[in-house]
Amino acid sequence: MEHNSEIRPFTIDVPQADLDDLRDRLARTRWTADLPDVGWSRGVPASYLKGLAEYWRDGYDWRAYERQLNEYPQFTTEIDGQNIHFLHVRSPEPDALPLILTHGWPGSIVEFLHIIGPLTDPRAHGGDPADAFHLVIPSIPGSGFSGPTGEAGWDTSRVTRAFAELMSRLGYDRYGAQGGDTGAVISPGLGRLNPDKVVGVHANGLSAFTEVDPDRVGELSAAEQARLKHLEYMKTEQSGYAMIQITRPQTLAHGLHDSPVGQLAWIVEKFKEWTDPAAELPEDAVDRDLLLTNVMLYWLTGTAGSSANCYYETAHAGAWGASARSTVPTGVAVFPMDVSIRSALEPEHTIVHWSEFSRGGHFAAMEAPDLLIDDVREFFAKLR
Repeated sequence: MEHNSEIRPFTIDVPQADLDDLRDRLARTRWTADLPDVGWSRGVPASYLKGLAEYWRDGYDWRAYERQLNEYPQFTTEIDGQNIHFLHVRSPEPDALPLILTHGWPGSIVEFLHIIGPLTDPRAHGGDPADAFHLVIPSIPGSGFSGPTGEAGWDTSRVTRAFAELMSRLGYDRYGAQGGDTGAVISPGLGRLNPDKVVGVHANGLSAFTEVDPDRVGELSAAEQARLKHLEYMKTEQSGYAMIQITRPQTLAHGLHDSPVGQLAWIVEKFKEWTDPAAELPEDAVDRDLLLTNVMLYWLTGTAGSSANCYYETAHAGAWGASARSTVPTGVAVFPMDVSIRSALEPEHTIVHWSEFSRGGHFAAMEAPDLLIDDVREFFAKLR
């Protein structure tokens, strides 16, 4: 046990000077010029970004979202020398199942705002009280109010161990885990680490780090073959951000930490590329104010570099490779833009539940909260 295992209440209270500074920086942006007729093919166009930045400066109300986030009980605790921030929302139902929800990059706790109420209090949201969860929603070390990491070494395995300690510290010795993106690495990791405590793992955006055997591509469904093709596109056209974060996160950090428009562009690109393909613009897939609130959690906490560092740490620790097979029952939700292929995932996961959806995208909790809520309820109903 660590010398300081105290759990302290936390309230978000951003100094007005920080908001004034942000508005000032946005007003003084030095804009690039777009090439004619290239659209989004080379990244985020200035023509689009100017409008979004203008709304961020003059139309968006941080204080309204600060109040909304503060409606949920928040805490911090120190684990392995690192500050960990988390929401802890207890269900009114006494028999609720504890569930840890883990975000990814470039997401945050903001991703889960639409699903907290229905998951913790289904009775109040037209659901079955037997489906209730006690929610623990941590900010990944190096992201948001878990603050910049103070030392090297915070790869996903270390984060997983810290989150296991968090659940233990909260007194939960039987719980479920759910997550997408980085959360779809950490959540199965919790199952491998504590198979006696984790009753089930539910993931969206779950990808295999093993290659599909070229001789067996013909055995894949048409949808899976399309996902495989999209994965190849992601590895080439959409991998630039990852390679920079894996190799030189500190160089990138200077620009993002100093320029709010730089931070906005870096994140909004992913909300364009990874959201429902039926959406023309990011704000057609995700509420614009919610998108900006997510960006604010990076800007206000100065975590552009430390959140990118998680990529560096994980890649250099060799943790992005095939894992030992997990014995924990696993549910997979596949949304548009996900590249989950069941046969490639089964060597690493005990998959007992598989759902494919025709709307939504990588940020499922923000894009299609109704589908994700139903799928999480259905999966865990068999494991309670």
